[in-house]
Amino acid sequence: MRLMIAVWLAAASSLLAQDPVDARGWINRGVQEFKAAHYPEAVAAFQKAVAADPSFVTARLYLATAWMQQFVPGVDTPENRALAASADREFRRVLDFEPENKVALSSLGGLSLSQKHWDAAEQWFEKLVQLDPADTNAWYSMGWLAWAQWHPAYLEARRIIGMKPQEPGPMTAGRVKEDLKKQFGGVLETGIEALRHGLLIDPKFGDAMTYLNLMIRERADLRDTEEQYRQDLAEADGWAQKANVSKGSRTEIPLPGGSRITVTQGMVGAPPEVEPHRMTVAGDVSIINLVERKEPVYPAEAKKRGIEGVVHLAVTIGKDGHVTGVKLINGPDPLIQAAIDAVKQWVYEPTLFNGIPVEIETVVDVGFSVK
Repeated sequence: MRLMIAVWLAAASSLLAQDPVDARGWINRGVQEFKAAHYPEAVAAFQKAVAADPSFVTARLYLATAWMQQFVPGVDTPENRALAASADREFRRVLDFEPENKVALSSLGGLSLSQKHWDAAEQWFEKLVQLDPADTNAWYSMGWLAWAQWHPAYLEARRIIGMKPQEPGPMTAGRVKEDLKKQFGGVLETGIEALRHGLLIDPKFGDAMTYLNLMIRERADLRDTEEQYRQDLAEADGWAQKANVSKGSRTEIPLPGGSRITVTQGMVGAPPEVEPHRMTVAGDVSIINLVERKEPVYPAEAKKRGIEGVVHLAVTIGKDGHVTGVKLINGPDPLIQAAIDAVKQWVYEPTLFNGIPVEIETVVDVGFSVK
């Protein structure tokens, strides 16, 4: 009897280990690997699904999404660029079969945003809103695209004229302010209008409210009179309050990278869901995106006593690039507070995933040397 059971189990295991026989079977295998975070294995399975049926659009969507999931925004290596290129190529092949496929269009827009290919991203999202004027994600992405171009230039302009990040405006009249208006004023207004359009469709879109608040608040710095400046701030405050109320009842962030569909085994029709709210990034990668660094003030007593060393901090970077949390890992006690005070004022370039900003967790080292 035991021998018969052993033989049956061996036969069953053999059957389970057999490769799928058709494209749908390979898709199911790929989805299992994807959900287990085995992305290279998922790619291999989806490639076999495509090979079994080259015209099977869903298989190509899954394959493109599996490539895209492995791409890390902000990391400029040949391997990472190859991942983005593979995803881009496969999404374009989807469009060869279905030119109006919204998942492919939005994913291509997201990929372009993540790589800072602004013109390409704009073209993809414009195609989306032409295809579906009620696509709130597309309008949101167009608004964020404008902010991503405007915000670094805005920070740089304030730095040039000696304004600190939290210092109230408006900016002092002069060449720097006029150049900022000329080069990015139109971009800023386009983004604001895109977000307003999205909110007409979905009045509870909390993330659109958040960025509308930021863009109007920063636009206030371009105003010529104190009255105009205060009007913009009042409008921005209103959107900030609405965003807080909206987010209290909404836990998901709309992504431009595709529909919100939970994939189950055997399901066909949309790529696996990919929508992280926060990513962990190595310190040497995050430091590349640092656009404003406040140097720590060396504590006088520690310097006098010759205390040196490195303070290691766990840092959370918000979606807008500002530091939102700092926790001590380790470091010399007399230097800790000075390091924390400095890092809290750092500003990073926002990190994108599938074209939208995400929070970042990273590690920062702050060194102190008497020499």
